[in-house]
This record gives sequence, C-alpha cells and structure tokens, in this order.
Amino acid sequence: MKKILLGLLFFTSMQWSYAQTSTPNTKSKSDQKTEQELLDLSRQKWLWMAGKNVDKLESLFDNKSKFVHMSGTWKKDEELDIIKTGSIWYKNAKVHDATVEIFEKTAIVWNRITLQAVVRGSEVTAEFTVTEVYQKQGKNWKLLALTFSSVRDTHQIQK
Repeated sequence: MKKILLGLLFFTSMQWSYAQTSTPNTKSKSDQKTEQELLDLSRQKWLWMAGKNVDKLESLFDNKSKFVHMSGTWKKDEELDIIKTGSIWYKNAKVHDATVEIFEKTAIVWNRITLQAVVRGSEVTAEFTVTEVYQKQGKNWKLLALTFSSVRDTHQIQK
C-alpha cells in the first residue's frame, strides 16, 4: 500500500510539474495581444504613408527615429517631408508576411512586402523585408527605426 501511495504521489507531482512548464512557443494572452497591437499599428502605418498622413506619422515616429532606404538614411523630419511632398509616395505596401518579437518595452516588427511607390516621378515596384523597431513610451508605441532591405519575392521571414 505504501508503494502505491508513493507511486501515486510521484505520478501526481510529475503531472503538476509538467503542467506548470510552458513550451517555448507558447505565448501569454498579454503577449499575443501586444503582438497583434503592433501588427495592426504597422499595417496602419503603411496606410498613413500611402495617404500621406504626416500628422499621424509625426506622432508615431520618435523624435530621434531613423529611416534607411535604398538611396540613403535620414531622420524623422526628412522622412515626413519626403512623404508630404511626394518625393516618395508609398502608394501601396502589400504585406505578405509579418512577425513580431518583443523585448520588454522594445519590439521589432518584420514585414515582407511588395511596395508600389512613386520615387521622384517614376513608378516602381520592389520586394522588401522591412524592419521596424518600436519602443513603448507611456501608453503608446513609438517607431524608432525603419529599414528597407531589398529581397527576392521568395524570401521568407523566419518565425
């Protein structure tokens, strides 16, 4: 009887221990909600860029934010001016794939996109992986950096 009770106790403790262990791919509801919030914000950003809505973008972009494009790197005010004047018009960013990694108050969003744009008067279509770095400031996420990396249309983001 003693062996049965010890065995039962051991088996029960093993089940409880196993139930308390989360797998590396399991995300809390809070993490899932935050990831969706960031994916939604990123998609909204593309719409604001297409619509040349610099007022919304101005509040999203951190004052020290940087933007890396095929032709150069610039800061917030230059990016907003480029969008406002249409020097680059981000007509449509078709998002094929996106993923988020969260590191406390910092998050990275990767988008694999086909970008239709007008650049200095010429219409272009290009494949990019865009890396966006966000930081939680108070209740809002601010974009710290946005980098375009030219890729093939077969490129996939590792999740």
